[in-house]
Amino acid sequence: MFDFAPTELLLCAVVALVVIGPKDLPKAMRFVGKYVGKARGMAKHFRSGLDTMMREAELEEMEKQWRSHNEAIMRAYPQITPGAFDPGSVNGPGGPIDATVTKSEPRHPPASVPDQTNAAPPPATGEEKPQ
Repeated sequence: MFDFAPTELLLCAVVALVVIGPKDLPKAMRFVGKYVGKARGMAKHFRSGLDTMMREAELEEMEKQWRSHNEAIMRAYPQITPGAFDPGSVNGPGGPIDATVTKSEPRHPPASVPDQTNAAPPPATGEEKPQ
């Protein structure tokens, strides 16, 4: 659409040199360059505004999808209110029961403590001298 061949640019330069003249050509080029820069700045601002609007629309769409997925999950797995006790459920007064723990093993095994009733005294080091 806005494709210029080098011959077309050369023709425009020759016409501008003849019509404007060599004396006023630098002023005219500065004037044209200033307005071309302003036009580019406006186009860049417009494009960034469109990009922002598209990004916001995409975020809204993603948020709608997230809400629908979240509602589907919440319907599939309803929450039980804290403190409520349903004798037929697996939840007890202490909260949900861990399915990996069986009744034969404790949740937190006790720390192993060595039996110290028949323990021998520690060996004497060079620092301690018996009296």
